[in-house]
Parts: sequence; C-alpha cells; structure tokens
Amino acid sequence: MTDGEPEGSRVARPRRRLRRLLLRITTWGAGLAVLAASVGFLYETSARRGDAAHHRPPGRLVDVGGHRLHLYCTGTGAPTVVLEAGMAESSASWETIQRRLSAGNRVCSYDRAGYAWSEDGPSPRTAERAAGELHTLLAAAGEAGPYVLVGHSYGGNTVRVFADRRRDLTAGLVLVDVTDETAVTALQISRPLLAVQLTVNQLAARLGPLRLLGDALLPPDATPAARTHALVVYGDRSMAAARAESWASVDSAAQVRATVRPRAWGDLPTVVISAGGQPVEVTEHARRLAALSTRGRLVVATTTEHYVQNAQPELVLDAIHEVIAAHERG
Repeated sequence: MTDGEPEGSRVARPRRRLRRLLLRITTWGAGLAVLAASVGFLYETSARRGDAAHHRPPGRLVDVGGHRLHLYCTGTGAPTVVLEAGMAESSASWETIQRRLSAGNRVCSYDRAGYAWSEDGPSPRTAERAAGELHTLLAAAGEAGPYVLVGHSYGGNTVRVFADRRRDLTAGLVLVDVTDETAVTALQISRPLLAVQLTVNQLAARLGPLRLLGDALLPPDATPAARTHALVVYGDRSMAAARAESWASVDSAAQVRATVRPRAWGDLPTVVISAGGQPVEVTEHARRLAALSTRGRLVVATTTEHYVQNAQPELVLDAIHEVIAAHERG
C-alpha cells in the first residue's frame, strides 16, 4: 500500500478510469452515428432529385377529399375486381394477379393513404376510414360497382368493413390469409414491436441504406414491380403509413368485430383462403368467416407462405373467378 493513500482510493481509481473510457467510447460512438446519419440523410436527399422520373405511378391520382390516392385499373368487364393489399404493402404486391386477371376482367389495385404513390391522409388510420376512402376513390374515379373485393392480410379489415357498410356495392369477397380480428391480445402485444420495426425500416429508407443495399433489405415475397419501385413502395412515407395503421390496429379490429353476426354476408359469394401449416385456431377462424355467407367456402392452401397470391397465384385466381361466376349466376 502506498504511504498515505487509503486502500479504497486505490480500488476506486481503476473504476473511474473504466467509467471515463466507457464515456469516451459512448461519446465517440454517438458522434459517429450522428455523422453517419447526417451523411446518409444528405446523400438520400440529393439522390431523390431524380426519383420522380424513374418511379412514375402506373395508375392515376384521384382526389378523395383533401388528399389523393393512387388507383391503377386495367382490363374490361364487370363486375370490377378491387385488390386490397396488406399492411406495409401496396398495389405492386398484386402485380401477378392483376396482370393475369386483366385478360378478361376489369381489375383495380390502389394504395391506401400514405403508401407508395398515394398522399398522406388524416388520422387515425383505421379500417373504417380506409373503407370510406376506398368507396370515395372508386366513385370519384368512375369505377362503377358492384365490386368483387379481394383483401390480403390486414387488407381484409378494409374490405370486410366496406362490405358491411356498402353491401349494395359488394358482388363478392375473396379473403386471402386475413388478419384475425378476435386476436386482440396479440395485436396489443405486437403493436409496439411492429412500430419499432417499421421505424427502423423508415430510417433505412430515409438515410440511404435502402437505396444502397436494394434487394438485401426487401421482403423475400416482393414482386418484380415492388422491387423496381422499392424506393417508393417501401420508402419512408410508406413505412410511416404502416406504423400509423399498426397503432390503430386494435381500433380497426373492434370495427371489424362489430360487423360479425350470423349470416352477416347473406348469400354473398365468398371464398376464404388460409395458408397451410397454421395452428388449428387460425384455420377455424377462417372457417367461421366463410360461414358468414350461405355461399361461403374455405380453401386451405398447400403453401405455408403468408403471401398466397405470390406462392400459389392459381389458387387465388381460381377463387376470384369462382366468385365472379357465382355473382353472375345471381
């Protein structure tokens, strides 16, 4: 022991040095992170100047009362098929289905407010609000009903509320691995986790990594159109729109539950598709949905992929054709 120096002081000195070292490392790390984010932000801001010419919307922008939504319609015929994408997805996710279905049918896909080419809309971003905007969009665009509504995942919420509010404009339903409106606890638990993930995705789009890394950051199920226009389809605005929907998901589920009652869809032609390999309760939920119509049918896909329309497009196309034919028979 050094003369005159308490033993406690000798023990405390290394600890103080370690704290100072950790503080310096943390400070430098934070500084480098801020620098990298600033460089990324400036790079992305500069690079975006040429994006408009390279990522033109395939459809048109239609005013729905204060903001415009992107609507892409192809083909001819009646009834018109309306394709509703899932959360964090867009009209581009229906590329294969729309292209093949358009050979003999009128088909419209669109982007909900904030997604891809659509402008931001008012909050909260609930299923009820989205359903109302969809009705306004189709009417303003001159796309006459009734419609065969095809919803995937979270998009099933929108089309189910639409069918409940405007039964007169609904020719049939095709629900593809849609969200379970009764899973309230799961929604409450997943909501903040999903919000964090979407915020990370938003930063990746705004600070340059999405542009630099491209396909490496895209969902494996992304269609060719979604990959081509990834900077728009999975851009920071789209991720912010998805986060807003995720925060409103509990309210949206309640709105959908309010539409559920025995034979709620009457004799509306309906096909409910569930991905294979899921827990029994998931399949049973899909079976209960099909039973809401006297002409409802459950189809369990052989693929375990959530994006059934990409993994088994023939299955989804057959379901849509079946509903169209049933509507025409009356």
